[in-house]
Amino acid sequence: MAEHDLVIRNGTIIDGSGADRFGGDVAIDGGTITAVGRVDGSGRREIDADGRAVAPGFVDIHTHYDGQATWDGQLAPSSWHGVTTVVMGNCGVGFAPVFEHDRERLIQLMEGVEDIPGTALHEGLSWDWQSFPDYLDELDRRPRDIDLGAQVPHGALRLHVMGERGATQQPATPDDIAEMARLAADAVRAGALGFTTTRTVNHRTSLGEPTPTLQAEADELIGIAKAIGELGTGVLQAVSDFDDLPGEIDLFRRMAAESGRPISVSVAQGPRRPDDWRDELDAFAAATAAGTTMRGQVGARAVGLMLGLQATLHPFMYSPVYGEIADLPLPERVTLMRDPDLRRRIIETARVEDTKLGSLAIQRYKFIFRLGDPPDYEPDPSTSIAATAERERRDPSDVAYDWLLEQDGTALLYQPALNWAGGNLDVVGEMLRHPASVPGLSDGGAHVGTICDVSFPTTLLQWWGRDRPTGRIPLETLIAKQCRMTAETVGLTDRGVLAPGKRADVNIVDVDGLRLHAPEIVHDLPAGGARLLQRADGYDHTFVAGTEIMAGGHSTGATPGRLVRGAR
Repeated sequence: MAEHDLVIRNGTIIDGSGADRFGGDVAIDGGTITAVGRVDGSGRREIDADGRAVAPGFVDIHTHYDGQATWDGQLAPSSWHGVTTVVMGNCGVGFAPVFEHDRERLIQLMEGVEDIPGTALHEGLSWDWQSFPDYLDELDRRPRDIDLGAQVPHGALRLHVMGERGATQQPATPDDIAEMARLAADAVRAGALGFTTTRTVNHRTSLGEPTPTLQAEADELIGIAKAIGELGTGVLQAVSDFDDLPGEIDLFRRMAAESGRPISVSVAQGPRRPDDWRDELDAFAAATAAGTTMRGQVGARAVGLMLGLQATLHPFMYSPVYGEIADLPLPERVTLMRDPDLRRRIIETARVEDTKLGSLAIQRYKFIFRLGDPPDYEPDPSTSIAATAERERRDPSDVAYDWLLEQDGTALLYQPALNWAGGNLDVVGEMLRHPASVPGLSDGGAHVGTICDVSFPTTLLQWWGRDRPTGRIPLETLIAKQCRMTAETVGLTDRGVLAPGKRADVNIVDVDGLRLHAPEIVHDLPAGGARLLQRADGYDHTFVAGTEIMAGGHSTGATPGRLVRGAR
């Protein structure tokens, strides 16, 4: 008679603690790990993991599935990359709390900040909620493939309490702050993992308006944080331009120190001040050593834009001549674009407009490359459009035009935007090794037509753990960062490590066979909306609470994932 629900045999166990790998077995019963090492008893199901890494499920703490989670039982593409828990509501954007008359504004905010089509949100969102606890109840009603945690977003909270004053960045009154603090605490009491805010000018609505929280003052942010701190649970998350580097670091430190709650902040290398990230992470490490927990969320590669005729952005999108054919089906567009006269007129009238995130980048040809398949996320600068044009004595726009028409117009170009000041990813390796950093910023569920960084966990293992010619990082370190440390960052200490008593979220990975495929555009959002999806080879099995959700890169259709209410 079998003694266990599942036994994974003979694997190379990388347990998420950061300790050295070892050979052994893992036993699972009732959704919980019951033994790690040598398992003598048999299992009702047994998997031979010889030659495979056995690791915890990945915990992705920076996603934007706030809309998708209400209509979709599969949180893809995160679940295709070994992720078993996602956390959404980041960057201060989300859909609760909300009055009926503010729904359109929240859609505009999400569409502008996170590049999720407004048409898809209009059709997909049921709006069967008003308060944040109601929204959690709505999420709780839908089974899904992986676990989901939610955070209360400052933008929605401010609009809900302050109305037009909140939308136009007016200062909050003491009464406003008290009410926002009360609602945020109620949300955490009901199961929100924490509170998030954004302070970057890059975050704008689809109408080009700044995010409501851009100029929120210290008393507002600290007041909300302290109300959460009084509960003794909950986390804080923020994003900033760090234009006033010491001031912003001090503000986030005060939020964490005066609330007693940990904070994580997005950290990336920008081209204007390429060394600021070190000051940020060093300051977070110093604060943590002094008793105020601060961590920086960092990427696994450059934060890069996808450009293409099917994507949101490409170099000729603002040409009025191209605009005349932009709405035609792709095959018809491509046929017309191959006409020499139309080609000339499109190139001659191409321009840029500062209308949405990323639009000013569409003709920075020095930093635009073919993506390729498998995708090359650390391209040689000599292969850029500008460098290619110089070698071939052509205009860069001419080269870009040709590259866009490759693969019958489905080709994607890649522009590393952040973490690329040196023309390589050396800085990313430094960030990943820093003691104050955790992997984040994948933006799963967002930027559906411009960015496909949801594959960050696979890049960690494949590029940083296996393939990069220099600066590789031990898999033990990478998995500890992506599993245990990310889980701890959001208060979920019941997962992220393969140990008895922990949640049975498990990946069985063919590390040698890991391979990212190029992203592709599919039209499967509500109202036929398009999004970028990306698959990977090498994930043999992914289990959530002991139930297999992915096998050989394909969904099993199982939905063991649930809303995670509060710290675990």
